[in-house]
Amino acid sequence: MAVQWSGLSPELLLALDRRQGPLRTQLEARLREAIRSGRLRTGERLPSSRELARILGTSRGLVQDCYAQLQAEGYLSSQVGSATRVAGGQRSQGGQGGQGGWHPPRRGVPGGSAPERPALRADFRSGVPDLASFPRDDWLWALREASRAAPNSAFDYGDARGSAALREVLAAYLRRVRAAAADPEQMVVCTGFAQGLGLTLRVLARAGIARIAVEDPGYDDAAVATGWAGADAVPVPVDGHGIDVDSLRASGARAVILTPAHQWPTGVVLSPERRHALVAWAADRDGVIIEDDYDAEFRYDREPVGSLQGLAPDRVVSLGTVSKSLAPSIRIGWMLCPPALATEIATEKLLSDRGSPELDQLALAALLESGRYDRQLRRMRGTYSRRRAALADALAEHAPAVTVTGLAAGFHAVAHLPAGVAEQAVVDGARARSVGLYGMSQHRYSRAAEPAQLVLGFGNLGERAIGAGIAAVSDLLTG
Repeated sequence: MAVQWSGLSPELLLALDRRQGPLRTQLEARLREAIRSGRLRTGERLPSSRELARILGTSRGLVQDCYAQLQAEGYLSSQVGSATRVAGGQRSQGGQGGQGGWHPPRRGVPGGSAPERPALRADFRSGVPDLASFPRDDWLWALREASRAAPNSAFDYGDARGSAALREVLAAYLRRVRAAAADPEQMVVCTGFAQGLGLTLRVLARAGIARIAVEDPGYDDAAVATGWAGADAVPVPVDGHGIDVDSLRASGARAVILTPAHQWPTGVVLSPERRHALVAWAADRDGVIIEDDYDAEFRYDREPVGSLQGLAPDRVVSLGTVSKSLAPSIRIGWMLCPPALATEIATEKLLSDRGSPELDQLALAALLESGRYDRQLRRMRGTYSRRRAALADALAEHAPAVTVTGLAAGFHAVAHLPAGVAEQAVVDGARARSVGLYGMSQHRYSRAAEPAQLVLGFGNLGERAIGAGIAAVSDLLTG
């Protein structure tokens, strides 16, 4: 689909060589080439003859004659009172997919790509918040407020650690709601968990930490990111109390990546005893804990659990984002860094991208200070609470043999399938019925399918879709 430029369209780069033949012949050839190669797409507007003549330093009549010739050949189209555009078809170059000539545009296949899979009636993909509930009006207000109040210096490259205003507000917020030992001077703003993890792992690799423990089952990309940083990932089992600290001690790792407040994907909480044992392990091993505080805002049937970083700020790198509370596309996260690592992580961030976009940071600071951020969280807690109830009710009605855990927080749950039901068969059978289900085995490093479990996300699914989706696959879930 061609871009529909509003107002003046961008200039069009067409090089003419006044030492090489007639200019009109050159211009016609350059425009044909631009259309054939895809530089100019079907429906795209060309500059007016007056504007293109100004850009090229030629007469307007020469451009008009050129446009008329290409219209006659079928490359361009024009109507009285309308701009000249690339005609509704393409000319392919000889030798690329057939002979040169006219080919009508392909219908229903954007860009000529393969058709997409049919839409699912219900997709229980986890890790995705309710995208339709993004607070557009509040975000626009915050952007306008940030643009209005920002000093001129805010539009410079700035501090690689991030906006001082956002770090100050975030630190105060995290101290209140996460019981974190948050110091703005030890904080680095990043583009999300993935970047924060990558920055941390690279710094640890330079410090000689070559073995990084990861939860099993756990975050799929943790091992990949560890390998990219030049370290070895060591899977450590998770049970009903969180990561097994005795196994962690035996692993030989000096750093661990974990989700203590709401383990991904099992949904368990790291027990108080394990928390203290983990901190003791880090002190004994001179180790580092990388805490993914990914959905700590959403708690329902239990008291909130504080950040692990608050127990050991000199040993924990705590990573948080707005990907779940607002939307992944905002691309704002933060790192609470131990004093011994803060400078190196900030330097790594500087060398990586010179810092995250400051205007968006100022907008988030305005959102936090105004109370709009908390209002959004309260609203979404109600939404997700109703959806988890809808999931529990649907399973109780249509698949009572399935037990569910992990419903007390976040917006995903674990469904434990009855004995004899094969996990992958359920996933494949559901896909054939246009329902997206996802097995726990894909999050295990052994990739074993026992015990058979599903990870059911309900963040981006309405209550009706949840009920309809479970009803459509009920016989698969119970065997």
